[in-house]
Amino acid sequence: MQAIRARLVALIASVLLLWAAATSAAMAQLDFETNAKFALLMDFESGTVLFQKDADEQLEPASMAKLMTIAVVFDQLKSGRLSMDDEFFISEHAWRDGGASSGGSTMFAELGSKVPVGDLVRSVIIQSGNDASIALAEGIAGTEGTFARLMNEKAQDLGLEHSHFVNATGLPDPGQYSTARDLATIARYIIQNFPDYYPIFSETDFRWNGITQSNRNVLLDDGIGVDGLKTGHTEAAGYGIVASTTEGGRRLIAVLHGLGSMRERAEEARKLVTWGSRSFDLIPAFQKDEIVGYANVYGGQEPAVGLVGQGELLLYLPIGSRRCVKAEIAYHAPIRPPVAKGDQLAQLRVFCDDQLIQTAPLFAANDVADGDLFRKSVDALKELALGWI
Repeated sequence: MQAIRARLVALIASVLLLWAAATSAAMAQLDFETNAKFALLMDFESGTVLFQKDADEQLEPASMAKLMTIAVVFDQLKSGRLSMDDEFFISEHAWRDGGASSGGSTMFAELGSKVPVGDLVRSVIIQSGNDASIALAEGIAGTEGTFARLMNEKAQDLGLEHSHFVNATGLPDPGQYSTARDLATIARYIIQNFPDYYPIFSETDFRWNGITQSNRNVLLDDGIGVDGLKTGHTEAAGYGIVASTTEGGRRLIAVLHGLGSMRERAEEARKLVTWGSRSFDLIPAFQKDEIVGYANVYGGQEPAVGLVGQGELLLYLPIGSRRCVKAEIAYHAPIRPPVAKGDQLAQLRVFCDDQLIQTAPLFAANDVADGDLFRKSVDALKELALGWI
């Protein structure tokens, strides 16, 4: 492993930093393929992407949008602004547009009743209750539209560049969209920040109003370590799932969407998480806060900024492929000051036989302030020579 690590460091050092990183570069499929139209497999700890297929293409999230609804609710619970024992009213809108008469997923809450937040949360997660989602939205923000603004604020906080929400349910709307990468990011946020509430995702059924409904995530019973998160389906978008597994000793997050049936969704998701759990050798590449490389900063007090991974940077190599590794650092240039420590600036891209097999985000290791007039003048000449201005 030390030899592989040393070779990786040497390869990174010898690679010319790219001036424009492709944000939707296709990952090598190697020995894995999926029928899903959109797919992504992410290592939970590092954010490393092990597989992607059109992961930055816009998709209709369907009920997987409820992950953002739940993220906002969990924020409220964690801050103390909301309690699981609080009760919210089932309005005409929640009952009519999210209840049994709507034909969608519902908890069968009665019009005019009050339901504890804890039960509404369980309905959203386990039953995918649209009436429960609307009741939570109205109870927190007054209207579902106002709650959608909270969802979009949270999307901005999480750095989701390709998502927009207009309702709490995921019901079809031209203005509501996301990507496989953004859905994985929401899932990662929930798992990281709400360990007290996340186990709800693994509950297999929930009973309300005399009706017991099973969790739509059938992978929970498959014995492959899946303990969440959410399924989704509309006629136009097909069947999708955001799932997380701890199989193989590490947590992975998988997103698949655009499949033709519930059965195909289960089969493809099972295949992806099993492949991800069993098909890689894990190589510690860089320790926490260890410099991976440098990115030039134009007009800054310092000419470059060190780049680090998010915690320990781990390399996932397909079994039997240790000799094929190559790596490069890619970022959009010119990077201009001020740069704050922790800013995501670049991407480590790992190749095997010239196929991209892994990407991992890289972050600024330190602050870089604005430079003086001389530094800006020198860097401006560099920009002019390279044709950027």
